[in-house]
Formats: sequence, structure tokens, C-alpha cells
Amino acid sequence: MAALEPRSVLVTGTNQGIGLELVRQLAEKKNRPEWIFATCLYPEGPRAQELENLAAKHQGVVIVPLDVSDPSSVKAAAARVTEQLKGAGLNLLINNAGIAKSSTVETETPENMSEVYKINAIGPMMVSQAFLPLLRKAAQESPQKEMSCSKAAIVNISSICGSISSISTLDPKALTSYRCSKTALNMLTRCMSLGFAVDEILCIALHPGWVQTEMGNSVGLAPQRVDETVQGILTTLGRLSEKDNGTFVDWEGNVLPW
Repeated sequence: MAALEPRSVLVTGTNQGIGLELVRQLAEKKNRPEWIFATCLYPEGPRAQELENLAAKHQGVVIVPLDVSDPSSVKAAAARVTEQLKGAGLNLLINNAGIAKSSTVETETPENMSEVYKINAIGPMMVSQAFLPLLRKAAQESPQKEMSCSKAAIVNISSICGSISSISTLDPKALTSYRCSKTALNMLTRCMSLGFAVDEILCIALHPGWVQTEMGNSVGLAPQRVDETVQGILTTLGRLSEKDNGTFVDWEGNVLPW
């Protein structure tokens, strides 16, 4: 079985939930990355205390301030990571930061739609653009011939809620702005996979499932534990290869309908 062995990883939205657990499990891996860049909106606030504890405990975990909706913040984060890597590339970018607002088609507002879309779709676009030079460098310098998440990859944390084919099996009235933003993110992933294929950067949209996080529990009692889900995500990322470029998969590696 292939293993996930990137030298450097950057994860957005790491002060809680899936993002925090990704940092924890990556830092505790036997063959852990040399650099784990953990970004969040307010790294010095009380909600980031667990993340600060992880960074203090594990060498190589670097907390980076990042507002994915702010172009200047994205640019500053990319500059800081570039400086930290000292000429090396970035192997794996996980666009995890996201928000959800409860709404129906009838109650949705332009303000909510704009905010959710800006963070969930435009944010990953800006972050990926900013870190593209580092991803390209990692791909160029890697001895691996095939695409992989250990060589150079962008993983966009999406949701089955963004699947147009599957909406009939879910409640189509709820989370309108969230659904639309994840559908846009899925298309962005497909566009990335085509645009960055020449650079040998693997691009994937990944549905983590319905997880016991603050966001997951806000719409009901989520069935999946965070630690088990993240373990599955990391295992799946280790298995992905060139044949998976531009696909939409879940945390167990199953291909999902668009």
C-alpha cells in the first residue's frame, strides 16, 4: 500500500475540527512531514489554544495567520511559508477552511451567499494560486515520476452536499449557500486538474463525510468521529495517483457523483 510521505504540508482552517486533527495526526506520524504549516484566522485567540499546544509539542509545526477571503493575508502567508522553506517546494496543500450558514432557497440572502461563496470557493482559488509556485517547485524537484499527494497536490475539502446528482437523496431545501459553494469548489477542482496537469500537480475534491465537528453538529447529530475520519483521509491521500486527478472522492477513497 502506498504511504503518504510529503516533506511539507499546508492545511487551512486548523484551529478546530478536521483541520486541527489533520495537523495532530500528521505531526504524530512515524514518517511525519518535516514542515506542517497550520493556518487559521486568529492564531493567538482562545479558539486556537489546542493548535498552539500542538505547535509547542511538535517541532516543524508552524502556525501561520491566514484569512482565506483576504488577498493581502493570502499573499503574506505565502511569503512567510516561502521564507520558511528556504528554497524548497510545498508538497501538499489542503484547502480545508470553510463555513456554512443555515438557509433555504426561500430564506437565502445575497449577503450570506456572497460570504459563504467567498470563503468556500474563492478562498481555495486564491490560496492555490498563491502557493502554486511552491507546488510547482516541489513537483519539479521530486524524484517520483507519477502524480501523488507526496509529490505535489491540492486537496480541496468539499462535500457531498455539492453533488448535483445526489441532491435528491438529501434535504434539498437546507444549506443552500453551502451547497452552491461546494458545487463551485468541485468545478474549480476540475479546472485545476486540467490547468495544473502539465505541472504534475494532483488536484482532488474530497468529501470528509458528516463529522462530529462544530459545523457538522450544527445541522444534527453527526455520526463520524473526527479522529477516525482524518485517519481515513490520510490513508486515502496516500493511495491517490495520476489516475485520480480531477476526481471527487470521499474519505475512504470512493468516487462520488458530481
